[in-house]
Amino acid sequence: MGLQLRDVVEGKEIELKDLAGKRIAVDTFNILYQFLASIRSPDGSLLTDAKGNVTSHLMGLFTRTTSLMQHNMQIIFVFDGKAPDLKRKEQERRRQLKEEATEAYETAKEEEDIEAMKKFASRTARLTPEMLVDAKELITALGCPIVQAASEGEAQVAYLVKQGNANYGASQDYDTLLYGIPRLVRNLSIAGKRKKAGTHVYETVKPQLVLTTEVLNTLGIDREQLIVLAILIGTDYNREGIPNIGPKKALKLLHEYKKDFEAIFNAVEWNKHYSFSWKEIYYLILHMEVAKEYEIKFRPFDSAKVISLLCDRHNFGRERVESTLQKLEEMNTQKKQKGLNDFFQ
Repeated sequence: MGLQLRDVVEGKEIELKDLAGKRIAVDTFNILYQFLASIRSPDGSLLTDAKGNVTSHLMGLFTRTTSLMQHNMQIIFVFDGKAPDLKRKEQERRRQLKEEATEAYETAKEEEDIEAMKKFASRTARLTPEMLVDAKELITALGCPIVQAASEGEAQVAYLVKQGNANYGASQDYDTLLYGIPRLVRNLSIAGKRKKAGTHVYETVKPQLVLTTEVLNTLGIDREQLIVLAILIGTDYNREGIPNIGPKKALKLLHEYKKDFEAIFNAVEWNKHYSFSWKEIYYLILHMEVAKEYEIKFRPFDSAKVISLLCDRHNFGRERVESTLQKLEEMNTQKKQKGLNDFFQ
């Protein structure tokens, strides 16, 4: 769902050139769902190949990754592992919503209501095992490394940055801040525009850098208090949070009670709303399991494998794919030439 911290967290707008030459760990599920929600036909249906296999996620993944590579960024793709048991209720809620949206979409389709079809279609996005296999094959063919998280992808992204394996983590969600990520990039996209939810209006979007230390200093709290703030307003493990408590009111409570978390949760009557202790969420986030054994190795992209997957198997336009790969090849040639020139100077 994404932690709702926009009202109290400010980032700094940056340019794509500021990220050139940097390693960026990406919360892959986050961006794949973005592609499934946004890359669709005019009637809201997903893009598919001749056999009916969904290709929206591959279109987004290929376009964005190659664009970032052309801006000299090195992308590390982090995939979610086993979800914590506490997340089962939220997962079930999401499944139910998708089923309801699917039924509503089919009704709108029968009635030929294009606007309603668009509205409900974006709410039906599902990542199947087959989609994940294709996504990983494409990522590997592009020469980018994959890291399999032990559990939550956001926690693994934060760990890679803290370990110095990546310069930045990238995600639209603020959840990554809870895991102590030093540097988070939001809006990591080349497009520069996005559609405002529920409208036909587009707004200009630039990458945004969020420094966790600055966020905590500005809010006057530490990471443990940030986790408590998140629990009060709602996380993936207690989506509803506490009724009538948003980020600003939660922050006020933290300033009042400081680190006396028991007093805070007694004051908001936690036990009236939940049948389990807030401590279960708190310690889960604070000590989220991460994979500590992984390989991060960038390899030359394999044009033949990319073309085989996208064009031969999934009916992508060969000319467009080859043109994009040619641009990458030219960029690599220029980099090698520059390196040789620098060597002989």
